[in-house]
Amino acid sequence: MITGPAVDHSIEKAKIYPKLNVGLHLVLTNGKAILDPSEIPELINSVGEFRTSQFYSGIKYFFSIKTRKQLKKEIRAQFEAFSKTGLKLDHVNAHNHMHLHPTIFNLIIEIGRDYDLTAIRIPNEPPLNSIVDNKKEFMIRYFRWIFFMLFTYFMKKKCKKNNIIFNDIIFGLHDTGHMNIEKLMRIIPHITNGITEIYAHPATKNIHNNQIAMNNYESEAEYKALIHARTKRAIKKFDIRLSGFNS
Repeated sequence: MITGPAVDHSIEKAKIYPKLNVGLHLVLTNGKAILDPSEIPELINSVGEFRTSQFYSGIKYFFSIKTRKQLKKEIRAQFEAFSKTGLKLDHVNAHNHMHLHPTIFNLIIEIGRDYDLTAIRIPNEPPLNSIVDNKKEFMIRYFRWIFFMLFTYFMKKKCKKNNIIFNDIIFGLHDTGHMNIEKLMRIIPHITNGITEIYAHPATKNIHNNQIAMNNYESEAEYKALIHARTKRAIKKFDIRLSGFNS
């Protein structure tokens, strides 16, 4: 998240581990822009923040030519800022999965060509009976999966056309901020051939703000789950190879 409050610290830490696969998490809603408000007044307020309403933003991105031009400018600026870090770009996605929006997705593909874009996250998680405890929740997840399948079908089609790698499956979206060890153990047996992304927000302390605080994210529990001995044993048992999108 190149406009995030801890970006300098993150870049410094990432450079210590040259084999770490680092991606660009584009911020186009519910966060700060990289450009000055005078350059993109249709996108942000006077203090440089995007609107929190994804629906309202999505409508403007689709119908307003003026807004789309500024959106293109901001996306390029974030790609350029990532490029200047010197880190190798492993993949790209967007905050709050805004790249599901066709306008944003098309701009990422177009602009990404200039920055060695090779991989994009496809954010649509299939429902698993093993994760939920009631039929109602399963049905909600099932219909959400079906609804977004229309968007992700065209995303995958465009990725293939442009020789861009994408994940075959993703787990953790439905349980954002709550991917504890029990959830992880229920998911791992369902990993099949291809690229599977496990979605998590790990941290060594539960320091919350904004959206994270509202959802009571268990960031510390997620961190402990990822490094747990049970996780290591399950990965070995099911013959899973840990990797990034490009390795």
